[in-house]
Amino acid sequence: MASMTLGKYLADSFTTVQYLEFFLRILIASLIGMFIGYERSKRFKGVGVYTHILVCCAAALIMILSKYGFADLTNSVGETFRGTRGADPSRIAAQAISGISFLCAGVIFKQGSNIKGLTTAAGIWVTLALGLSIGAGMYVVTAAEVFVLVLMKILFKVFKLGYNAYYTYQMNFTVSDDKAFNELLESQVKKWGTYRLSSRSYTWNPDGTVTFEVTVHGKNEITFSEFSSFIKSSSLIKSASCVPFE
Repeated sequence: MASMTLGKYLADSFTTVQYLEFFLRILIASLIGMFIGYERSKRFKGVGVYTHILVCCAAALIMILSKYGFADLTNSVGETFRGTRGADPSRIAAQAISGISFLCAGVIFKQGSNIKGLTTAAGIWVTLALGLSIGAGMYVVTAAEVFVLVLMKILFKVFKLGYNAYYTYQMNFTVSDDKAFNELLESQVKKWGTYRLSSRSYTWNPDGTVTFEVTVHGKNEITFSEFSSFIKSSSLIKSASCVPFE
């Protein structure tokens, strides 16, 4: 049985120029994902910049894997593994990509009017793509993908983009007068330096009170004492809670 060493496979399958092109494809995918995510997050939508980058980079890696990951099985020199003629090596990989969706769905859940776990789900998908790439022997491409993702993560630690530049809080209030409280809340968020209220919902309770559920985005952090002072300042508020959203 003809065999192929790792060094020979890397040397015969792709040239340096091709590896650079693979890296460029992944980099372009990350930039496109970043621009789309930035536009969405500026509107305070549920999926942020880094999540878009993860998905776009994973898609680029999987596409590269689909096109070039089986070069050692179709090598024109003839040094292939016995028994692979006529086989479809991409079948299990395709099923893995479909199957991972069940795990991704399991980590996504709704908290109030916000969705949590999207970035974790995208990270699981990227992990699958990296595993497939390593399994296919595309080590250089895998390293390029990891490098781009780590680079983007470091950049986002330094430069805040989209709604990552804002503090986000999920607030719930039970009040006696919804109209009066609505005006009070609008005034208070300006004092907190809040950019906007991205979502707001109301629930009318049987006892005549109204429960407000709001998502607050602000440039400044809202401290416990500030939130507590706001609650104590009005007799309209019967109960309240505030949960930082990350």
